[in-house]
Amino acid sequence: MSETSSPAVGGTTAAGRPDEVELRLPADGAYASVLRTLTAGLAARLDFTMDDIEDLRIAVSEAAAMVLDEADSGAVLDCRFRLGTSELELTIAADAQSPTAPDYESFGWQVLATLADEAAIDAVAGRYSVRLLVRSSLAS
Repeated sequence: MSETSSPAVGGTTAAGRPDEVELRLPADGAYASVLRTLTAGLAARLDFTMDDIEDLRIAVSEAAAMVLDEADSGAVLDCRFRLGTSELELTIAADAQSPTAPDYESFGWQVLATLADEAAIDAVAGRYSVRLLVRSSLAS
């Protein structure tokens, strides 16, 4: 009987591309729990600690709230995850015809800057996105 193993998470696919996951949801706060749950599950697969996962859930909630505040009515929330070795990069974006300039003094931004290793906001006519890069505390 031969043993089979599942592919390593956080590396590359057989084709040499990084592991990526996409999720599309209605841009409505009612679906934020789905995004938080997926994020926590992916982080767990990357062996993030429980504290890391809880911090990531908080950061994702803040990022999603920022994007939802700017999203056009009826827009779709596009969430893209890139899984690396002990790190998770995610981008949350939605169509926004007239997004406001990022407020780097806001409470939400301060949360992202504290909990993520890297954070960025891209607000251009037609699209608003927040990108986060979070590394496992075990990788330090």
